[in-house]
Amino acid sequence: MGLINKIFDKKAAPLLAAVFVILFIAERRRKLRKPSQPLIKRMVTNSIVAAPAFGLLRFVFLPAMVKLALKNKRYGVGYLLPFSPFLRLLTTFLILDYGNYLWHVLNHKIPLLWRFHLVHHTDLDLDTLTAFRFHFGEMIGSVFFRGLFVFLSGATAKEVLAYELLFESATQFHHSNMRIPRKLEACLNKIIVTPSMHGIHHSVNKDETDSNYAVIFSFWDSMHQTFKFNPDQKQIIIGVPEYRDASQMTVRYLLTMPFKKQYNYQSNMPCKLSIKPKRDIEAT
Repeated sequence: MGLINKIFDKKAAPLLAAVFVILFIAERRRKLRKPSQPLIKRMVTNSIVAAPAFGLLRFVFLPAMVKLALKNKRYGVGYLLPFSPFLRLLTTFLILDYGNYLWHVLNHKIPLLWRFHLVHHTDLDLDTLTAFRFHFGEMIGSVFFRGLFVFLSGATAKEVLAYELLFESATQFHHSNMRIPRKLEACLNKIIVTPSMHGIHHSVNKDETDSNYAVIFSFWDSMHQTFKFNPDQKQIIIGVPEYRDASQMTVRYLLTMPFKKQYNYQSNMPCKLSIKPKRDIEAT
């Protein structure tokens, strides 16, 4: 579609590339957590794993969302309530972002969805490279759920693309390994998701993984009592307990992971039904 090319390809994509470069440099000058894996190897692995998902984002997800927005000219909050242009835009973004909060929760709670989201969480380090490490199957599933919230919000095509720019920028930001002054981060956390906040979500400790699901606005977690914040990241171990073997995390293995038998932490043996650890793994 011409609108996607005009807004996303020519404007949003260069901005996202700039955000990545800035965060990539910043997280190496102000590290939040000490990296455990070779950078180049992770860069290659995560880039190849992300390539199919990027293709689906550009040629399936965005066209589907834009087409839905163009066809929906009667329904949704944006059309049913007499909002000013600014209030309409704010409301639209809030609804879309709340939809992403719920989608993230479902990815952790529904076993089938977790199989695909697991690929993202098995990264043993957490930085801007992790922000791209999503399985293409997860992108396919998101079309239907996120499309529902495009419909409910009554978002216009331009609003859908504008939100996607914020969504992708926020995803890079909160996955980054950039250390922010504690007082500043504590203030930012009242509104948006920060690196320390999301770092807790990537912990091997299940109680911590089952928290901080928000993407842009952090108050969804506060509202649902899933918010946790600890700026001291030294005690946090990144990853999934069942998948701690770095040599196993090849491109081929990650792309086929959702279709394989999953591992049970207690027995360390293949198990079809048990996908999450049976007990908490305490960081030491």
